[in-house]
Amino acid sequence: MVTILEKLSPLNKKLVRDLDHLRGQVIATALVVACGVASFVAMQATYDSLLASRDVYYSLYRFSDVFVTLKRAPESLAEEIRAIPGVAEVQTRVVANVTIDLPNLEEPAQGKLVSMTGTHIGILNDLYVLRGNPADPDKTDEVMISGAFADANKLNPGDSLNAVINGRWRKLRISGVALSPEYIYEIRPGDIFPDNWRFGIIWMNRRAVAAAFDMENAFNDVSLTLSPEAGETAVIERLDDILEPFGGFGAYGRPDQFSHRFVSNELAELEVFGTFIPAIFLVVTAFLLHMILSRLVGIEREQIGLLKAFGYSSRAIGAHYLKLAVAAILGGIVLGIALGAWIGSGMTALYADFFHFPILAFDIPAMVYVWSFVISILSASIGAIFAVRKAVATQPAEAMRPEPPADFRAGFMERLGFQRYFSTEVRMIVRNLSRHPFKALLSAFGISLSVSLLFLGFYFYDAINRLIEIQFGMVQKEDVEVTFNIPMPGRTRFDLQNLPGVERVETYRAVPVRLRLGNHSRRAALMGLQSEGTMRTIVDTNLRVVRIPNEGVVVSKTIADALGVKKGDIVSVEVTEGARPVRDVRVADVVEEALGLGVYMDLAALNRLMRESSTVSGAFLTVRDGSSDKLFSTLKNIPAVAGVSRPQAALDSFNETMAQTMGTSTAFLIGFACIIAFGVVYNGARIALSERGRELASLRVLGYTQREVGVILLGEQAMITAWAAPMGWTVGFLLCLLITKVVDAEIIRLPLVVSARTFIYSFLIVALAALASGFLVAWRLKKLDLVEVLKTRE
Repeated sequence: MVTILEKLSPLNKKLVRDLDHLRGQVIATALVVACGVASFVAMQATYDSLLASRDVYYSLYRFSDVFVTLKRAPESLAEEIRAIPGVAEVQTRVVANVTIDLPNLEEPAQGKLVSMTGTHIGILNDLYVLRGNPADPDKTDEVMISGAFADANKLNPGDSLNAVINGRWRKLRISGVALSPEYIYEIRPGDIFPDNWRFGIIWMNRRAVAAAFDMENAFNDVSLTLSPEAGETAVIERLDDILEPFGGFGAYGRPDQFSHRFVSNELAELEVFGTFIPAIFLVVTAFLLHMILSRLVGIEREQIGLLKAFGYSSRAIGAHYLKLAVAAILGGIVLGIALGAWIGSGMTALYADFFHFPILAFDIPAMVYVWSFVISILSASIGAIFAVRKAVATQPAEAMRPEPPADFRAGFMERLGFQRYFSTEVRMIVRNLSRHPFKALLSAFGISLSVSLLFLGFYFYDAINRLIEIQFGMVQKEDVEVTFNIPMPGRTRFDLQNLPGVERVETYRAVPVRLRLGNHSRRAALMGLQSEGTMRTIVDTNLRVVRIPNEGVVVSKTIADALGVKKGDIVSVEVTEGARPVRDVRVADVVEEALGLGVYMDLAALNRLMRESSTVSGAFLTVRDGSSDKLFSTLKNIPAVAGVSRPQAALDSFNETMAQTMGTSTAFLIGFACIIAFGVVYNGARIALSERGRELASLRVLGYTQREVGVILLGEQAMITAWAAPMGWTVGFLLCLLITKVVDAEIIRLPLVVSARTFIYSFLIVALAALASGFLVAWRLKKLDLVEVLKTRE
């Protein structure tokens, strides 16, 4: 029976035999390719799937295009809003903040009460019912609560909760648990991180909410959608004109809606990482294939000469080696696609759970498969091209001549007289490396890429630790923050001072504003702080404490860049509440904050800008140990208190969220980096074993032990791995720097800070991977056939 191999052409038979002979190196290279393809497929599929899931969610549940909050307007005004050119649909609501008493929390929680019309929230921002039923419109005590809040507090349909609604305690029955596209990122006003234990959305019958807040036939919140041809800016300007007499706080479009902006920023970061990380693997793939094929061409120079002598063209021989490169990675591409699909589905589910997407449409677009093959094959071809050029340029007569003997001369160790301080094995290692410095540097560079990946993974932990140090160790030094439903007189601080356990009080004023400079504008919350206060300070990413001046504003760098302002410039501050004053204010300083989008001012200066007496929006408190129970019990019964928060609770929530997402991503980075290190070290050692087989066998015949020969071979790889560490640290640091510049994260800006642990761990893990590959090569060295290797090649 004729075998398949016998049917192949001579060059294809040689291809199969080469793949079998190089199977160890081919497998190592294929694993690196699989990691690159897997990271590309996983991140691209996750990005595309989350983007599609978000857009489908927005579309099916009619997420609004424009939003605005106001004091109070008659329902009849809705018709005038509908008449604005470009407005497609309008939804009026009653929205208010309420205090919630939960049995599992000692402090009061906060809820946002949103009115529903009928059995649904209305034509816009509709609800997806997770469990239970929509609230009965005929029952004024039935509500629906948000999924994240319900899950965190283990609340289910049929349970009850107590809430302070406009100063009166109400017992509410939960009829269902729901999600809304408006609150994908569910966060309390003024917070940076979500705290699902202490903040949630409550949907309640419109009539009941209106009656509680004296809003019959009135509204204080509007959302609307636009027709395809509408201009958002023109609609917003007209809407502001209509609502200004009714205390409108300034309309804004979907890009400025906090939940949407956060989700969009997260997806943009995922897209960036989906480009950087696969690129590293593809560079390593090209490098490995170049190493393998260059070595193969060098060994087979006589065979290449014979092939040309028998009439094979340079094109045919070049195509043979290119096919070898492509064949070596095909298995890795297939494995990478399968692995990427598995990782991508898990990542998508993780993100979807974090974002609370009710609709999860995980799918890998066909173009992701296509690009996986195209990019991988292209990188393989680039890695092989120089070896192929060397093969096709070889002349038959020259190729069949023996290679000229190596030019041996005294190295730097001998010239400096250091050879007597080192063993013979160490001198052999140093001599061989010094005679092939370019090859050694290339090998070190390949390993350094795995070091850089690990460096990048551990950097995220360093950055998060610095964020925690800044935000919860230097910025937020209060024990408790209290916010009020409405601005309160400054004397309220004395009432707070008399509460149980309160030692010190610092008040603040928060005002919604729009900053303008020329044609640029930006919405923000202007925070008035006590200049002599110590519980809330402004700190930049370099740990510099910024003092609040008596006049002028301190602006975060993100907002300053958006407006194009710098220190000393004059900006227009348009207040969007109360009397809506407009003032020109000097920028006293620009600060690069780690978290948030802050605009700060001295409290007294802000009160003057607002033309009001000493008015405050909230306060920071320090509390005696053991007094929190009494304090929180008292605060629950104060109608003016809209919310109570603790920095420690925010830190716990932040740690839980970041631990899950960062732990998963770092685990994959570590695994992939280990595969790179193994692939590069193993290939380097195997090539060295093939190229120096006769030399090592001769040493064994001359009396060197197995261990001594192993030290010579693997000692070179150990030294190359050691060289790779500083190179990897440098590349990793540059990658971290690039990510901090490229990733557009408005809410969280990663500081460029690296700990000693990152340097140590990134090298130790690679060293362990290199050690594992060294054991495999040592095993092959042990099985070396001395007689076979020492035979003269004919």
